[in-house]
Amino acid sequence: MRAYLLIMAVAALVTFAATFLTLRLSRKHSIMPEIRERDVHTDPTPRIGGLAMLIGFLVSLAVAASLGWFSSVFEDPIHILAIAAAATLIAIIGVLDDILDLDWTIKLAGQFMAAGILAWQGVQIVSLPIGGLVIGSYGVSIVVTIFITVLVINAVNFIDGLDGLVAGVVLIGTAVFFIYTYLLAQQTSPTNYFNLASLISAIVIGVCLGFLPLNWHKAKIFMGDSGAMLLGLLMATSALAVTGQVDPGAVSNLLLAPAFLPLILPLAILMLPLLDLTLAVLRRIRAGKSPFSADRKHLHHKLQDFGHSHIGSVMVFYLWTAVISLSALGLLFMPYQLVLGLTVVAAVPVMVFTVWPVIERRRKVAK
Repeated sequence: MRAYLLIMAVAALVTFAATFLTLRLSRKHSIMPEIRERDVHTDPTPRIGGLAMLIGFLVSLAVAASLGWFSSVFEDPIHILAIAAAATLIAIIGVLDDILDLDWTIKLAGQFMAAGILAWQGVQIVSLPIGGLVIGSYGVSIVVTIFITVLVINAVNFIDGLDGLVAGVVLIGTAVFFIYTYLLAQQTSPTNYFNLASLISAIVIGVCLGFLPLNWHKAKIFMGDSGAMLLGLLMATSALAVTGQVDPGAVSNLLLAPAFLPLILPLAILMLPLLDLTLAVLRRIRAGKSPFSADRKHLHHKLQDFGHSHIGSVMVFYLWTAVISLSALGLLFMPYQLVLGLTVVAAVPVMVFTVWPVIERRRKVAK
């Protein structure tokens, strides 16, 4: 665990320093796009924070490669190079979009290219986490991997609309996923806890911690598409690494649920972003628009229209992400009946907080 904590600290410090430098350079050279109609902020703000996050990721990866602890992770450098290349590509596409406002088809093509690099170099689903059930063919594995990766990238990117929203949601969800992968490694490989999924998760946690201080409301800098798509790519990569390298069926002979966690947990963590993505695509297609055209009807916008403050809207996402992801993690330790009961207990106050603006309005009317 000390090795992972060290990597988290490195990622946090490097990302914070890189974010501060990016902020200074953006202000000095006026790299601050005009405020769009759908934007919540009112002051021009740099939108290329993802560049700093990429630096934090690459430096942390290089530091981990230099440490003997992670030697088993870097035995096959092709996988690591593919991840670094895909991350760099997706961040560059994002920076260009943040500055030049690229056509959605170009951005989508970049996402497919980044996902294709991962799949092509073996970072892919090679088996389903149910008793080691092998995927039908190499071609099917590549197609499924690319689809999942692009889906996660867009799910994370679609909720990027409020200060600290994406960084916090990803931080909470990835922290839970890190706990899962670490405990999984303890049970399936007692002599070596080091694995690619845990390492990427640790770096993502550090990157989010380093970025949040300058991204919290009122944000001095935004991560932009470059940061949101980078985090989505890395979240997908860590999930793919688990499903391709470990058979969770070996974790517990008492419960079947742990065998499904590599699929359940990422979906649980991204339940709100995936819901927002689905609603946005359906809404735009119904209106005869591109599914990637921007609007101000995302869930975080609706929460503000509902009566939540900026921070209140962000906290709703944080709380639901924590409840859903921790509930999924609980399946690793407890019977599903107990997990369900605890989830209900935790969800009630979160639901009250979510609908609190309505309660307040009714109380004022009643007076």
